[in-house]
Amino acid sequence: MLSFGFGPFVLAINHLIMLAALAIALASGWWLARRRAAPNPEAILFRGFLLGLLGARVAFVASYAHQYLATPWQIIDLRDGGFLLMPGLLVLAAYLAWRGWRDAPSRVPLTAAMAAGLVFWGAAHWAVDQHQAGQPMPSTVLHDALGDPVALPGTDSRPMVVNLWASWCPPCRRELPVLLQAQAQHPDIRFVFLNQGELPQTVSNFVATTGLAPSHVLYDPDSQWGRQLGAAALPTTLFYSASGHLLGSHLGELSAASLADGLKVFGSATPLQSASKEEASPFE
Repeated sequence: MLSFGFGPFVLAINHLIMLAALAIALASGWWLARRRAAPNPEAILFRGFLLGLLGARVAFVASYAHQYLATPWQIIDLRDGGFLLMPGLLVLAAYLAWRGWRDAPSRVPLTAAMAAGLVFWGAAHWAVDQHQAGQPMPSTVLHDALGDPVALPGTDSRPMVVNLWASWCPPCRRELPVLLQAQAQHPDIRFVFLNQGELPQTVSNFVATTGLAPSHVLYDPDSQWGRQLGAAALPTTLFYSASGHLLGSHLGELSAASLADGLKVFGSATPLQSASKEEASPFE
């Protein structure tokens, strides 16, 4: 399972784990504060969580500053999922340590709350990683534009980026220039654009105007890949080893920075230039 849908909202499983860890930390802090007749640390924990997110985002933007130079407005667009974990945790820990030092009655509840949240977060991530580690590709047979069956990974020995998309999906259209640019910059990585729920004749005009090579577009008219992987929304981008095992995934629209970060699982990512306005215009 890669993501969960809640009505119109969709969360990646790592986001769900993070929110659950926050809830456990808040509940643990409240319970211990109540038992010790200490102040409820809820507000401190929540502010620390927000500061940690800010620190994680700032660190990510700083690490990929080159990708944001041409499109600086993307810095505040959190939909690309660009966060660095360790800087965020350091900011959170520093803030909680400072508040605990200033407010002695809150030290024990704060320490226990952070420990409970981190233990849950670590255990949940370990369980998910164990479940997904080496997970093979879905066995569904795909088709090319001519209707001929195609099996992945096939005989291609390169690691693979599989982008689940549809022509009716605005974020899918917006991120295409970033993916096409990465494809041109990384000939050692295979990029597959796997359409979900549409037939070739339905999207033929769209494909022809995007610069997508027909050989790189495959079709899954029954959306079996998304269902088998538990991908609850489009676009979803999957990163596979050369042997066809899942190494990572990204829910939602990719920026040049978040794609470069995702490609690190292959150990061969190089900086990506942001797509120009002229390149992006056919996909708006």
